[in-house]
Amino acid sequence: MSVPMLPTISTVCIVISAVLVAIGWSKVKRRELETHQKMMTAAAVFAVIFFAIYSSRTVFIGNTSFGGPDEVKLFYTVFLFFHITLATVGAVLGIISLWTGFKDRLHVHRKIGPFSSVVWLATGITGVIVYLLLYVIYEGGETTSLIKAILGN
Repeated sequence: MSVPMLPTISTVCIVISAVLVAIGWSKVKRRELETHQKMMTAAAVFAVIFFAIYSSRTVFIGNTSFGGPDEVKLFYTVFLFFHITLATVGAVLGIISLWTGFKDRLHVHRKIGPFSSVVWLATGITGVIVYLLLYVIYEGGETTSLIKAILGN
């Protein structure tokens, strides 16, 4: 069995991002604020790398459909929707958390940061499960380019 390179790299990036968020969260609990800031910034960088790989792959190569059995497809689709919702909320909360932290709006940052971290950790975990279901446990289905789908090529 072989797994596709770009989804594997992007999944590794999101896992690194989630691990850095966990480390950053532990650092702020210990009042190691400079290390906290570095960890959270690095987590954001890995999240951006993930998004760049994911979005460019979606546009130029396409998305891979679920290739597993029909009796698992509904579970996968519902789980994927949950993951996409978490990822979207997590990205928005992450941007707000970074912005409030860098702008020294700590009264907001302290309220939203822990929630953002939990959502992002859940996003990382569900992202790995989606990857495993799509490429490791089951063989991926058809991959269709967004550009090809739009232009009809």
